[in-house]
Amino acid sequence: MISRTSLLCVLLICAAPVWAAKKTDLDYRVRFLPGSDQAEVSLHLERGQAVRELDFNLGADGRYSDFKADGDWQVEKDGEAERGKWSPAQGKATLSYRVRISHQRDSGSYDARMTEDWVLLRGDDLVPPARLALRDNMELVSRLQFDLPDGWKSVETGWPRVGTHRFRIDNPSRHFDRPTGWILAGKIGTRRARLGMTDVTVAAPLGEGMRRMDMLTVLTFIWPQAQTIFQRDPAKVLIVGAGEPMWRGGLSGPHSLFMHADRPVVSENGTSSLLHELVHVLGRIGDHDRSDWISEGVAEYYAIELLRRSGGMTEERYQQVRKHLSNWSRDIKTLRGESSSGPVTARAVLLLQDLDQEIRKRTEGRRTLDDVTRGLMRLDTASTEDFIAISENVMGGPSKVLDTRLLR
Repeated sequence: MISRTSLLCVLLICAAPVWAAKKTDLDYRVRFLPGSDQAEVSLHLERGQAVRELDFNLGADGRYSDFKADGDWQVEKDGEAERGKWSPAQGKATLSYRVRISHQRDSGSYDARMTEDWVLLRGDDLVPPARLALRDNMELVSRLQFDLPDGWKSVETGWPRVGTHRFRIDNPSRHFDRPTGWILAGKIGTRRARLGMTDVTVAAPLGEGMRRMDMLTVLTFIWPQAQTIFQRDPAKVLIVGAGEPMWRGGLSGPHSLFMHADRPVVSENGTSSLLHELVHVLGRIGDHDRSDWISEGVAEYYAIELLRRSGGMTEERYQQVRKHLSNWSRDIKTLRGESSSGPVTARAVLLLQDLDQEIRKRTEGRRTLDDVTRGLMRLDTASTEDFIAISENVMGGPSKVLDTRLLR
């Protein structure tokens, strides 16, 4: 005789296929065209009927062109920008287009560039952001395939490799899986290491002077501390870089970051752009409501703290770093703003260091700013009010450090 509990389990098992989503493939295919500074991109749906509509934000700069689609394709104005709406045909369906690659900033430097020998860009630009409307009970399984020009040897992305020049795209936080993050392809050199549970790759075009081994050495040194703080073990982290005329700084992206080849791994003032961008990648802390000081301040705080906790910075050096930050930020009256400047970020670091000390004292060493950081990581984006609430919850009462005009 079957018990009620056993019968219920049998019914649930039998019913599972009815509830399970039906999976169908979405394959991205990219072919780089160095002669025209473009890429041909195509989206291949195994079953077009799985998608009601893909509504792309094409921007206002005319980067995307030459659209061809199986099914209905419409381009509409959205203010100064354009939107492209694709309703795929039944069965196998393809959308293809061309995208301009190189992008020059107002300063004259590039944050995306293609040469005869290599290309460095963010995948966010290959496939524009889109709103996805799926049929009921459907799920897309996304992969990215590159067709490289003759003579180009390899391609690197921040996504897991599943074949030759092929990667699996899976972002649980997004409804529409697209190949975001940094991509480098062509005649490139790489160095790899397994740090904890994470595959770390440092890659750059040949001859660009990228300090690949220096970076891996520092990352190996600080990685145990990073694991303790962020408690995340991404499957993969990609670091890419190049020299002039690329932008002379660092830029983070999903599972990846860019660093100019001339940037020191650790600067003379004791900070590290490499570790600053790594904190952005591992922490993924966003902000809103004029609170950019949070994400930038936390990134710079841990760029210093990771070196300090790992034994790469003496107490005397740490105090010199604090003095430098204090001098740099002496004229700052408020941390609030849409974009955190260097002096604002420096002042934010000082506030976070003082807050860490206050938390340790109030909790008798049981809690630290790390607990606040992990609380921020659970939010999609954080405001100054969110930061204060999490901090005071961690320390169990109002904070004297945060009772300041800097946060008003």
